[in-house]
Amino acid sequence: MRSRRTHLLAVTGAALAALALTACNDGTGTKDNGASRPSSAASSATATGGNGTATSASGDTAGAGSSSGSSGSAKGSSASTGSGSSGSGSSGSSSSGRSSSGGSSDARDPKNRVLCNGANTKVTAQPVSRPLNHMLITVRNTGSKYCDLTYFPVLRFDEMQWAPQADEKTHPQAVTTLAPGESGYAAVLLSSSDGSGEGGMTGHRLTVGFQGTTPNSSGGASAIPSLPAKGVYYDSSLKVTYWQQNQSDIAGW
Repeated sequence: MRSRRTHLLAVTGAALAALALTACNDGTGTKDNGASRPSSAASSATATGGNGTATSASGDTAGAGSSSGSSGSAKGSSASTGSGSSGSGSSGSSSSGRSSSGGSSDARDPKNRVLCNGANTKVTAQPVSRPLNHMLITVRNTGSKYCDLTYFPVLRFDEMQWAPQADEKTHPQAVTTLAPGESGYAAVLLSSSDGSGEGGMTGHRLTVGFQGTTPNSSGGASAIPSLPAKGVYYDSSLKVTYWQQNQSDIAGW
């Protein structure tokens, strides 16, 4: 009786084991559900922490790599932007510098102004009927830059050993500056109208000097305008005006 019961229990246990294996077999192999649940739970716990951030070793590595990459990209972008900004600023300043000192026609720019002299002007000397015993000197700028007429002309007839002085009443408020093509003027009192002058003589050659300039290979600091064939009479009353921007300023001198 005991042997039969033992045999029956063994058969029953085998049947139950077979039934369990058959129920768990879905064609992909036998699954151990008890083992898979802890694994899944452990994976889930490893993947995320209590606040949803990565806590596994591999997650930390990936996060650090991503963070490092973002930081490197940000630094690269910042460096590129800073370099571009600096380059642009430097270029703008240089461009501005070239514009300030380059082709500007501003007469106030020293780089566009020179002294008028015999090489960059055309000078004429013409006696006038009114006022009596006067002569007009005209200087036209034939250069490509603005030129300054400083003070008054230095006149010399023939081999004259003295230079006439200027009438201080004709001193302009500013230096006379000529743009290319423009003209400046000075008047000359040749002799007194009442005969009070002394040492009168006729001059046939006139040299007009420009103050502040020195002779050079281009023609020097002076000019020699043509005079009437009969010459020009002058005496000790010889006097000049300062250079003027407008002829009308000395028309009645």
